[in-house]
Amino acid sequence: MRVLAAMSGGVDSAVAAARAVDAGHEVVGVHLALSRMPGTLRTGSRGCCTIEDSLDARRAAEKLGIPFYVWDFSERFADDVVNDFIDEYAAGRTPNPCMRCNERIKFAAVLEKALALGFDAVVTGHYAHIVTDENGNRELHRAGDEAKDQSYVLGVLTSGQLAHAMFPLGTTPSKAEVRAEAAARGLSVAQKPDSHDICFIPDGDTRAWLGERIPPRQGLIVDREGAALGEHDGATSFTVGQRRGLNLGRPAPDGRPRFVLEVRPKENTVVVGPKEALAIRELAGARFTWAGLDPVASGIAAGDARGRVSEFACKVQVRAHADPVPAVAQVVSATSGDRGDGAERGDASEGDDAGNAGNAGALELVVRVDEPLMGVAPGQTAVVYVGTRVLGQCTIDRTVSAVPVTA
Repeated sequence: MRVLAAMSGGVDSAVAAARAVDAGHEVVGVHLALSRMPGTLRTGSRGCCTIEDSLDARRAAEKLGIPFYVWDFSERFADDVVNDFIDEYAAGRTPNPCMRCNERIKFAAVLEKALALGFDAVVTGHYAHIVTDENGNRELHRAGDEAKDQSYVLGVLTSGQLAHAMFPLGTTPSKAEVRAEAAARGLSVAQKPDSHDICFIPDGDTRAWLGERIPPRQGLIVDREGAALGEHDGATSFTVGQRRGLNLGRPAPDGRPRFVLEVRPKENTVVVGPKEALAIRELAGARFTWAGLDPVASGIAAGDARGRVSEFACKVQVRAHADPVPAVAQVVSATSGDRGDGAERGDASEGDDAGNAGNAGALELVVRVDEPLMGVAPGQTAVVYVGTRVLGQCTIDRTVSAVPVTA
């Protein structure tokens, strides 16, 4: 096959490209330029897609003897990832920019261009595994190395994207083995540190960075019953689960610390309360996708002509490095009360897409966990697993606290 290897400049993508060459594919390397102003992206081990990374990627391609190009995706990255990040925070949500980058850049924009140029697939260094069933359907599964598993951030991939994706590192037992292989191949990135943090925030100060882009407005900090406790200088600078920096004038009646429970941008209000109120028993999102066959086609659950899906057992993961927890999920009409347990939404967090509930035929993926999750915020991504398989995901629009308001 003719494949495009997305080379970030790190050891994983370099070894993935090398394995694609060894497999006999016609491989072309490409590095994504995501900013026209290099200083706006992090450097060294704290970022990715920087000038030094492009040079490392080029050296790796030369070592492998494959053609290499740099594609300028800076404008689309700004629109689909950076601006989306700002918009989500302005709406009181907590986004995952790496999720959006995988979804909209690496496996939408890049794959679209690759297919248009005649490539059959895109190769990346992600730690995830694709399994093809007896009917040729592709499934996304966790990697062999659980410590490095990246299936969570790939949960946004659709069946069409999986059909043209290759993850050569998926069954590799450990990152140490990848580094050893890189060293044996003479790749200079063999011991290069892993990248982390948000690449487009140079100094890592997310709050200050957002403050320059979202005009702050003073508003109230209230408790769960709506009583005013203090004031803030900008609701978007707060995140669910935050404890420090509240600057409340008076302590809670029981003397215990308060935590941010909700951010309500339309009201410009921050809701605080006890730590136990961060426990979430249910989450839901109208923006959901399936990674491969949906639950009905997979034989996991029953469905109907309206797209609703009956309850099925699963596990849900709400952060890249969080442990998955047992749950039940279903797809319901957002306008109906057919939620399985008949529970009222009660203390549900505000979500911009809650407006979908008023649209005829709107659906949402609802997940109820066996044991409460702590500090889940709208805007995060919930990835649903059945065994090691990634079944699908949703962007969380709302959550329901496990602790009633009157408690």
